[in-house]
Amino acid sequence: MGGRRARVLELAVLGHLAGAPMHGYELRKRLNSELGIFHAFSYGSLYPCLKEMVREGLVVSAHCGGAGGRRSRIVYRLTERGRDRLGDLLAESTPAATDDECFGVHFTLFGRTRTEVRLRILDGRRARLQECLAQVRERLADPRQDPYTVELHRHRAEALESEVGWLDDLIRRERRCAEHASTADATISGNAPLREGGPPPPGSRR
Repeated sequence: MGGRRARVLELAVLGHLAGAPMHGYELRKRLNSELGIFHAFSYGSLYPCLKEMVREGLVVSAHCGGAGGRRSRIVYRLTERGRDRLGDLLAESTPAATDDECFGVHFTLFGRTRTEVRLRILDGRRARLQECLAQVRERLADPRQDPYTVELHRHRAEALESEVGWLDDLIRRERRCAEHASTADATISGNAPLREGGPPPPGSRR
């Protein structure tokens, strides 16, 4: 697994373990459910990642269960060092955070991310997509293409336009919320970001 993909997986794992300890199978199900098919992490990538985190002291593991003849499971829990590492990753807003590989993972953890970082990532993602959209429109203007290629480019352009519009709306809501919220880091739901590992604010949705 490449360096960027390993970093994305590390962020996803730390972010999910910040909510509650989990065994590996449960963690894998949560990751696949929330991040979708394009981030379908396998046992082959998840468990080496968890072992490396245990070795680095970011996560601790313990056997749990096994009563009644059932096989015990290894439960993983975030350490204070792991929480610090998660905080560092959530504070990043590098160009890599806006690409297709990383953006979805960062976005699922926006509830734990500060306002200015969320806005930088959203602005960066929008700029990246607008650049892609300009390239697709340039291809659409080429009269030498066959009609099926044109249809493929048109479909891609429509998808990009839709996501840019969605991002525009999110950015407006984030900025409006930042201007009027009682807390400097309120999310678009009106709540402050979750503390790593802490309970959600009263009335918030998980």
